[in-house]
Amino acid sequence: MNELFVNAALKEAWNDEDLFQVIDRLEGEVFRTVKTRKTFRIEIANKGYFVKRHHGVGWAEIIKNIFQFKKPILGAQNEFAALNLLNANNIPTMTCAAYGCKGTNPAKLESFLVTEELVDMISLEDLAKEPQKYHFDQKMRNKLITTLGWTVGSMHRLGLNHRDCYICHFLFKLDDLDKLYVIDLHRAQIREKIPYRYQVKDTAGIYFSSMDLKLNIKDIIRFVRAYSQKSFKLEMKENQKFWQDVAIAAKKLYKKEFKCEAPLIISLQDK
Repeated sequence: MNELFVNAALKEAWNDEDLFQVIDRLEGEVFRTVKTRKTFRIEIANKGYFVKRHHGVGWAEIIKNIFQFKKPILGAQNEFAALNLLNANNIPTMTCAAYGCKGTNPAKLESFLVTEELVDMISLEDLAKEPQKYHFDQKMRNKLITTLGWTVGSMHRLGLNHRDCYICHFLFKLDDLDKLYVIDLHRAQIREKIPYRYQVKDTAGIYFSSMDLKLNIKDIIRFVRAYSQKSFKLEMKENQKFWQDVAIAAKKLYKKEFKCEAPLIISLQDK
């Protein structure tokens, strides 16, 4: 597998050099380092970029994932494909500036992804932690819940499941609440149709990470309508079990993470 992409600005800045050599000598503020992956920020011509450099995951990791019935993440390919799919369908996300993947041995694939920095953005998690700082009122709450429901539902209808689907991975600008930018798509998967359990897991991740916001039934109804693009009554008639399974999964996540019962679990039955 040998794939390369670079936009005009970086192509000019790097003078058509070998992209892997360029990436490997770049230095910047490191945000995350694990055994086979490093994420860091750079600036080129006063513009910010984030770089993810992937090294081969090794056969041990691949075999472990297979025995766990999981598809191994071999490099930047998943995120690159997810960005292309979302951008092609007008779902706000990051913009790819450069991408590369090389190698034939799946355990030793080398890859990288460079994305343009999203500036002046706030994550939903940051908003939840400091609502007063951002003048978080009911009108803003209603709008963001609707936008979040539409964004996650649209992503799922495209056959893309995030696999790290928490509110920290959705960014917005205070002057444009109609757009939530989906980030951190490293583990994303794309299929013709998302398996039921992954759809539940993604949606439960949103519910779990929102629980401390003291959600009420109106918030839940608003999200369900936006997610499904149907009336609440019709969605409950057709998919009530799905939403009940989402609530159960979210409760389990909360208890596992915080070692206590979730502050609020709403039964959607008979609503």
